[in-house]
Amino acid sequence: MGFTTREWRALRALRTPVGIQRALEAMPYHVGATAWSPRRVLREETAHCLEGAVFAAVALRALGFPPLLLDLEAVQDTDHVIAVYRQRGHWGAIGKSNFSGLRYREPVYRSVRELVVSYFENYVNLRGERTLRAYSRPINLARFDRTHPGWMTSADDLWWIPERLVRVPHTRLLPEAVIRSLTRVDRRSLTAGLVGYREH
Repeated sequence: MGFTTREWRALRALRTPVGIQRALEAMPYHVGATAWSPRRVLREETAHCLEGAVFAAVALRALGFPPLLLDLEAVQDTDHVIAVYRQRGHWGAIGKSNFSGLRYREPVYRSVRELVVSYFENYVNLRGERTLRAYSRPINLARFDRTHPGWMTSADDLWWIPERLVRVPHTRLLPEAVIRSLTRVDRRSLTAGLVGYREH
């Protein structure tokens, strides 16, 4: 896939989805307007949400999983991108986030929607508003091997990935009546979500 032997071994050494998540947790959160390739993330040892998800998807690919990304769409907040995978018929996720509750999910969810709903309570902005509203279908990054050859090891930013994610049809998570009745999270929950938060 274009990686050096050393890089490939580093990806394979992660061994499991939770191993990939631990590697992301060991990386400082990258505050920057970039869209680094997985090779760049390996070399810099830092990533933000998008970069972490793309890195995780490619690491999953190295372990034999399809490299799937899913976009979580929010209002009055930023979108969040996660790498998703299936084991024994159940969905799990790997993520890099500035918010502590928007990261790893064990593969225990029977559907993509069920997985997405697990992020709802933790998906809040700095005002404590619950902001998650929609989600995309999983996108297999392997489809871009022909149209963007060498993308996994590119020195250029991969802005075409988030541009593609934004254009994918999204499924609404909540009916309007439910949205109107949403409350803010309490201060304690917001404080817990901000553990390790890095200012932009």
